[in-house]
Amino acid sequence: MDLSNLKPAEGSVKTQGKRIGRGQGSGKGGTATRGHKGAKSRSGYSKKVGFEGGQMPLQRRVPKFGFTNINRVDYQGVNLDTLQKLVDEKKIETTLDFETLVNLGLVGKNELVKILGRGELKAKLNVTAHKFTASAKAAIEAAGGEAVTL
Repeated sequence: MDLSNLKPAEGSVKTQGKRIGRGQGSGKGGTATRGHKGAKSRSGYSKKVGFEGGQMPLQRRVPKFGFTNINRVDYQGVNLDTLQKLVDEKKIETTLDFETLVNLGLVGKNELVKILGRGELKAKLNVTAHKFTASAKAAIEAAGGEAVTL
């Protein structure tokens, strides 16, 4: 080891690069790498979201149509075949209420539940939900259970 091969530890020295806009002697004076004129050369410039250089932005070019009802009520659907599967796996026995559905991960705690009529139900179940389709209600009652609306 001698003075010719001394160097600092790896990562201890950070080269900052050239300081921009500090006079002509620095080699990066004048326009300070911003080019001449235009919005990007000015201080305080910030690009707006969706700005496309003055071209008509995409969100204004695409046609808007239709209607969104702000009073729409969304229900999370649970089908009869799902209920039968839960009975077969012995996760539920005679009653199925909203708390059970949340604990099983079928619905979220802030969602409304609607029982739908896909599949068939063989087990006798007392089902409590916010809504039932006519076919689901008929199938639950035909199996000997009861459908209770919250």
